[in-house]
Amino acid sequence: MGKRILLHVCCGPCSTASIERLLDEGYEPVLFFSDSNIFPYGEFMKRYSNLLIAADHYGLEVILDDWRHDDWREAVKGHEGDREHGERCSLCFRYNLRRTAEKAAELGIGCFTTTLTVSRFKKSSTIFQEGRAFPGFVEIDFKKKDGFGRSIALSRELGLYRQDYCGCEFSRRDS
Repeated sequence: MGKRILLHVCCGPCSTASIERLLDEGYEPVLFFSDSNIFPYGEFMKRYSNLLIAADHYGLEVILDDWRHDDWREAVKGHEGDREHGERCSLCFRYNLRRTAEKAAELGIGCFTTTLTVSRFKKSSTIFQEGRAFPGFVEIDFKKKDGFGRSIALSRELGLYRQDYCGCEFSRRDS
């Protein structure tokens, strides 16, 4: 067995290529769906249910975090009007990575990373900058090695729902 790593997962499609790469690199991923930014709640559950399809395909455990949308809204307060890739996104990354770091510590898993870097719509450098604030964060740019393209192909293969906005009501508004 490989080294355990807690993988923060934003959705089923992004999980696929990320999981494949971690497995190829000798890790034993534990999936953590912690995405209080996703709105509305029905969208949160739709993304979670599609993650379960991917997790089943790879035979991996999924941990579902509480949907704490009000807490997330407080974390990005004052940045509701920011455009995509602005300070609101950095605060959102920080919120989700903090939750993941806390869960990794609770579970005794020494390292964690996130699927957020697989998206061609997310700046990995910003995600890494936020992640460095937390012990055990592993910088992996899942876009590398054609991760984004691979995630699209695997999503089609598994019949996964591919959303058309990041997840929060503000990105939905701007999409």
